[in-house]
Amino acid sequence: MLRSKFTFTRLRYRSGDWHTDQRMPSNILNSLIEYTTIPINPTEKIIDLSGSEIFESPFCYLSGHKLVQFDAAEKNNFKKYVQNGGFVFVDDCNHDIDGLFAKSFEAQMGSLFGADALKKIPNSHDIYSSFFTFEKGPPTTGFELNGWGDDLVHDYLKAITINGRMAILYSNKDYGCEWDYDYRNKRFLAEDNTKFGVNIIVYAMKA
Repeated sequence: MLRSKFTFTRLRYRSGDWHTDQRMPSNILNSLIEYTTIPINPTEKIIDLSGSEIFESPFCYLSGHKLVQFDAAEKNNFKKYVQNGGFVFVDDCNHDIDGLFAKSFEAQMGSLFGADALKKIPNSHDIYSSFFTFEKGPPTTGFELNGWGDDLVHDYLKAITINGRMAILYSNKDYGCEWDYDYRNKRFLAEDNTKFGVNIIVYAMKA
């Protein structure tokens, strides 16, 4: 059953640059209004990873280009949050598995949950059919197709599963930048590229 109200909650962490793609949340919120009946809070909420507000938010978003090095309070809260039912969507703005964000974030996850905790998810995973259907798995972004970053099209997403539930969804595809435009410009697209964002949130709210 869907939780009562959705708030797009962004995690602010002390290292790196957490404040990426500032138009993206409004765009995704608009898509939820257009396609679903989920009641929403109309504005993004930004909270400190080290603070207690994280435990009031069933969905959180974390992104950046630079170093991810959680301090002790951030590590403790991140682990406690996901172990107690929270969901974090993490998006690598470098779209680069060899970049600083990817390497440092994955190292943080290894230290918190074990070296093998972060695994590729199959294209048959429920997240690809939670609202819209993506038979080929994660949709490709324009940044990958333009050959930026590591010059790879990532045909997978990764996740950390806790007690049989996806708790952390991790992308090297840079969805945040793909969706970082004024929602009124969607009418110029042949296909609304935010639909997978709807899937992520619907999945998270049901989990």
